[in-house]
Amino acid sequence: MALIELEGITKKYNNTIVLDKISLSIEKGEFVAILGPSGCGKSTLLRIIAGLERPDRGVVRFKGVPVSSPRTEIAIMFQFPALLPWKTALDNVALPLVARGVKWSQAREIAARYLALAGLSGFEEAYPRQLSGGMQYRVALARALAVEPEVLLLDEPFSMLDSLTAESLRSEVLRMWHENLSTVHTAIIVTHNVEEAVYMASRIVMLSPRPARIVANMRIDLPYPRNRRSQEFQHYVDLVYSYI
Repeated sequence: MALIELEGITKKYNNTIVLDKISLSIEKGEFVAILGPSGCGKSTLLRIIAGLERPDRGVVRFKGVPVSSPRTEIAIMFQFPALLPWKTALDNVALPLVARGVKWSQAREIAARYLALAGLSGFEEAYPRQLSGGMQYRVALARALAVEPEVLLLDEPFSMLDSLTAESLRSEVLRMWHENLSTVHTAIIVTHNVEEAVYMASRIVMLSPRPARIVANMRIDLPYPRNRRSQEFQHYVDLVYSYI
C-alpha cells in the first residue's frame, strides 16, 4: 500500500477547473517534486495533500485513511516563513508544540534541538527582524521539523531567496532527509524550477498548464549528492524540458 494516494483529485475556483482528475501514489522514502508552470495549481494540490483544502471531487489517503483535515504526521513549509515578529526564533519553533499540548519547558528544549539541526545554534533568542532572510527560512524549517512529522511538504520554499542562500538550504534539506537526521522519511516539493527538481527529487511529477493534469511521471536515477555539471544531470534536465 502506498503511503499517500491521490485518486481523481479535481478542484474548481469560480467554476474554473484548476486540478483535473489528478491520480498519484507516493511511496514511503520518496522525495517527489511536483513541477509545473506558475498558476497551474501545484500549491493547491499540496494544500489538499496536507488536508488544508478539500477537493471538489476525489480523495487523498494517508496510509489508506482518507485525509479530510490536517494530520500530525504531515507538516508543511510555505513559500514565506510567516514567523511571529514578537516571538523569538525559539518560541516561534516551540509554539506549534505547545498548541499540541506539550509543556513550554519541554517545547523549548525540542525547539532548541531542531534550531541546532537547522544551523541556528546561538540564535535561539533572536527576533525575526534580527535574522537574515535565509535564517528566517531556517527557523521555518526547524518549526516544521520540530513537530516530528513523517512527511514534509515544501511549497516553493526557496523561490524568494538569493541563489546562494537557496542552494545552501536545498543542500541542508536533502542532507536531513537522505541521512535520516529527522523523523521525516518522505518529502514532496512544489517547484517551477527544473534544475531544483532534478537536484532534489527521486521522482518528478510534471503538471500541464491549467487545468492541471499529469503529463509525465519520471524517476531520477542519480546518486546523492548530485553534480549539476555532470552529463547525466544535464540529460535529466533536458528530458524534463522536453515535456514542457
